[in-house]
Amino acid sequence: MTDVKLILGYGLTEASPETHDSPPNKVKIGSVGIPIIDTDAKIVDIETGTKELALGEVGELIVKGPQVMKGYKKRTEETKKTLRNGWLYTGDLAKMDEEGYFYIVDRLKDTIKYKGYSVFPAEVENVLYTHPWIKECAVIGKPDSVAGEIPKAYVVLKEGAAITRDEVIEYCKKRIAPYKRIREVEFVAELPKNIAGKIMRRALRNRKYVKKR
Repeated sequence: MTDVKLILGYGLTEASPETHDSPPNKVKIGSVGIPIIDTDAKIVDIETGTKELALGEVGELIVKGPQVMKGYKKRTEETKKTLRNGWLYTGDLAKMDEEGYFYIVDRLKDTIKYKGYSVFPAEVENVLYTHPWIKECAVIGKPDSVAGEIPKAYVVLKEGAAITRDEVIEYCKKRIAPYKRIREVEFVAELPKNIAGKIMRRALRNRKYVKKR
């Protein structure tokens, strides 16, 4: 115990050390707070990258400020894609509330495209985590010739749990919009994680490090 109060903020390598912080006197659960001094932020449509979205709508978080990098060394094309008209495109999906607080929803590159609809894996995972027998889970987009991609869940069950794939799918089906529900389930012994303990969805998409149950 350090007796130090921790609050949630947000930053990324391209805008070190941070762009958002939670005001100590008004912390909102799940929010990374508001933009820090001299920093602007907004949510834009992921299709156009320019249309600013309404409050509560999910889109890409873009930021502008003195801490934003000048570009990637010897990576001109990637720099052009990430820095546009003075704005840094973070690659993170987020939303903003009526008081200007921002909430990180997911990574843009992890978005699943199902029949033209955008499905955010974290939203589906949050539903699955409410199941009493599910210990861990990760949702990815699996290529599909008809739908483009279908939501697929990798699931780690709790010790002694007994549940079928169909039961997991049905559980999700009752709690989420039809286009968001998972279409396929695979039970595994554990999920691939990086050194910080974060689940690596990319490894699952590449079928690496998957340990069967």
